[in-house]
Amino acid sequence: MINAITSISPPTFPLLATATESEYAPIVLTGVLLSLVVIYIASKLGGELSRMLDFPPVLGELIAGVVIGASALHLVVFPESGAIASDSVIVSILKFIDNLSPETLTSIFQSQSEVISVLAELGVIILLFEIGLESDIRELQKVGYQATIVACVGVAVPFGAGTAGLMLLFHVPAIPAIFAGAALTATSIGITSKVLSEIGQLKSKEGQIIVGAAVIDDILGIIVLAVVASLAKTGEVDVANVIYLIVSATVFLIGSILLGKFFNKSFVAIANVLQTRGNLIVPAFIFAFFMAFIGNAIHLEAILGAFAAGLVLDETDKRKELDEQVKPIADILVPIFFVTVGAKVDLGVLNPLVPENREGLIISTFLIGVAILGKIVTGWSVFGQSGINRLAIGIGMIPRGEVGLVFAAIGTASGVLDKPLQAAIIIMVILTTFLAPPFLRLTFGESQKQVESAKQVKQADLAR
Repeated sequence: MINAITSISPPTFPLLATATESEYAPIVLTGVLLSLVVIYIASKLGGELSRMLDFPPVLGELIAGVVIGASALHLVVFPESGAIASDSVIVSILKFIDNLSPETLTSIFQSQSEVISVLAELGVIILLFEIGLESDIRELQKVGYQATIVACVGVAVPFGAGTAGLMLLFHVPAIPAIFAGAALTATSIGITSKVLSEIGQLKSKEGQIIVGAAVIDDILGIIVLAVVASLAKTGEVDVANVIYLIVSATVFLIGSILLGKFFNKSFVAIANVLQTRGNLIVPAFIFAFFMAFIGNAIHLEAILGAFAAGLVLDETDKRKELDEQVKPIADILVPIFFVTVGAKVDLGVLNPLVPENREGLIISTFLIGVAILGKIVTGWSVFGQSGINRLAIGIGMIPRGEVGLVFAAIGTASGVLDKPLQAAIIIMVILTTFLAPPFLRLTFGESQKQVESAKQVKQADLAR
């Protein structure tokens, strides 16, 4: 998802451009440091306020990102959201500190934004590594077939209903309708897994089904995106590329888990031999980043590699010790990811007073309905599981988060999506992202109350 760090420079003087970039590197660093100060303050305030209101802290971090981002204060904004250097309050502060030309400010803004985006991407990689460590590979294997069914239903139903509805009800052309339908298939594993971890349901049967389904959903989403992207470019589907993605995803996940059984002993042996600081955490991160690299290199996702690495190391004798060492690092980098997801959201598309937003708002109402119902039905695709919380599984699959925004960005860049449809997709992503965490908490809370009530009734019956 992250491109290489680039900056705008005069095309005819590459040597001069390099010198200029080097000269202003301290100013870029100043902007990055100030951005991190703002992000951390926002994440803590948002998280603490959310906790006080009995909501998952991640929801507060997302909302804090919205407040400091493109929707409100413009403290942390990004070029991919349509912002320019003059929109950024932090860049304005840098301009005040050093009297810089507009061209230089643009270059600094681009570089600073890329650095924050890379840190955010590292944050989600570490988050998925941590989630992998907290998951139980044996439990995931037990619900593997259920998770696969949930993922397939969660992709097929929203995609089919969304595409057909847009074409029949709103007369949207086929390719844009297919692209919008594809955006409905996404599930943000980062947001869902974080909420499950916070409410202590990650290792529950429902939690394992949700996480497993979200991982498979992410793979299916990549394949769907490859199909619709090639369809948008050429009008034809690249069958060879689709087959390659399916095979590589299957081999990667299954192969990494199988090979992990042999790697575990080697990992523990290496950690025991090393005597300097970081003897456990450094080899673990080497493995996690290498797996993430392989995931990216074969055109999957880095987060899938990190998750697989966490699952592998979850089987080692040093898992608990490793888990404790990963948490402080996750506490530093993961909030950057959630705050930047919120910061990239522009709530301006929700303003009905802007004429060009109205059509998008109407279409978004339809997309939101399909997005929610299309994932909730996945809970009822689970069979052979007595006492399972089907509603919680469905709600856990709802948030689109950064994955949905990627679909919208690629569709816009390819010229497939017009403004109303683009706005409708972004609105759908916003609402599904923010609605899912509190409802997931509420659903699991109600389920827990029912279990406790049943226990009390059973104890009362036995007492009689």
